[in-house]
Amino acid sequence: MIARCAGAALHVEVRGAGVPLLLVHGFPHDHTLWRPQLDALGDTARVVAPDLRGFGRSDGAGTPGSASVTAGAPGGASMSAGAPGGASMDRYADDLACVLDAVGERRAVVVGLSMGGYVAFALWRRHRARVRALVLADTRAGADTDDARAKRRELIGVAREQGAGAVAERMLDGMVGKSTRARRPEVVTAVRALLAAQPVAGIVDALQAMHDRPDSTPDLATIDVPTLVVVGDEDVLTPVAEARRLHEAIAGSRLEVLAGAGHVSNLERPAAFTHVLRELLAALPPEDG
Repeated sequence: MIARCAGAALHVEVRGAGVPLLLVHGFPHDHTLWRPQLDALGDTARVVAPDLRGFGRSDGAGTPGSASVTAGAPGGASMSAGAPGGASMDRYADDLACVLDAVGERRAVVVGLSMGGYVAFALWRRHRARVRALVLADTRAGADTDDARAKRRELIGVAREQGAGAVAERMLDGMVGKSTRARRPEVVTAVRALLAAQPVAGIVDALQAMHDRPDSTPDLATIDVPTLVVVGDEDVLTPVAEARRLHEAIAGSRLEVLAGAGHVSNLERPAAFTHVLRELLAALPPEDG
């Protein structure tokens, strides 16, 4: 289906029935990052996987405007999607609230991987009532360091001058773990293709949004919904130490370290990742009202 949010047509995959489960991909990915979970969890959850603005089949940053819903929205109702403008974590988060309206869901279990985790933090700040539970996968709360910002700016130049394929080659070694590279070359090939397929404009916008994002560490103590922190033990981009910081700062959270997985742990250990999601869904308290 298509959700029209603040001037952009966003592609959204919807599968199954049950507890609403909103899957938020990382950088530079699209909804196909979640193919194992889309295929596996439809018997348990209503799985909603959008392409973030500028990625996959979704429009880019777009122009200011009101949001409307098409292609399957309940009643064709129109809605506001928050402050219009270019890409930012807040813009992505407002888009997710618009997507939930488009699919007719009040709240969802929100799963954010890598940059998707940054978006999940923004969603928590701006639309807390839409979040029934959180899964923070291979991500961190802190803002970029000066060194990390410099690398973002360098990668923006690579994207503009050499294209998405060059970005994919720069990022691939960090994106997958050493076990995957040694034993599952088909996953490495699929990840390379996923990265290389993304629009350059979306890559550039997201790099700038990550460069400018705020520190979400102060928000961790406010999280009072069931929270699962997942990380691959071979993740070199957001390593286990970052996941432990999240776990220690979010009261009542659960930490799962997936052996033999790198940064895209849901693809590298799909059965294990899906299993811990199922456990979270099964343990959710009933919805109020």
